[in-house]
Amino acid sequence: MATRTDAPTRREQILKEAARLFAERGFHGVGVDEIGAAVGISGPGLYRHFAGKDAMLAELLVGISGQLLTGARRRVAEADGGPAGRNPEAVLDSLIEGHIDFALDDRPLITLHDRELDRLRDTDRKLVRQLQRQYVELWVEIVREVYPDLTEPSARSAVHSVFGLLNSTPHLGRPGSLPGRGATAELLHRMARGAFAAAGSE
Repeated sequence: MATRTDAPTRREQILKEAARLFAERGFHGVGVDEIGAAVGISGPGLYRHFAGKDAMLAELLVGISGQLLTGARRRVAEADGGPAGRNPEAVLDSLIEGHIDFALDDRPLITLHDRELDRLRDTDRKLVRQLQRQYVELWVEIVREVYPDLTEPSARSAVHSVFGLLNSTPHLGRPGSLPGRGATAELLHRMARGAFAAAGSE
């Protein structure tokens, strides 16, 4: 979601505002009319795009899980296709950069996942979990290439710990209270690499 540079579609506008409102006030604290007002259409007009709030929530959480996995696979594939072959250090840096982009630009989705995942239908929740497991295992593979002495369980724990660090961005305060985006991204990157290095030195 954060990497798009073209104008968002009306459907994407609705999802963005729904994510913001759900994160701010909770899923049950937001009505369809309020989401419609945020994008300049009537509440009933939303039903031309979504069956209801549940469908919006499912598309937000399933969608971002799929986008993270697709983006990570693309970064690994680009590294594999380079003239010098794969550089695990560079791939890990690229994965961290991609997750930081998400953590800084899509903070409402982190809040939504933490608060509202259990509201999804079983099939959607299982799909989110499946996509997330694949995302984690891709990271584990790269982390173990960088730190070959790290056991698989330890690498997996390190990956989850780094996700917890990076996904703390909704709790860092209001945007104006933080350093600039670039400085915050650099700080998060250094902290992530430091956490992996600490795990790899065990």
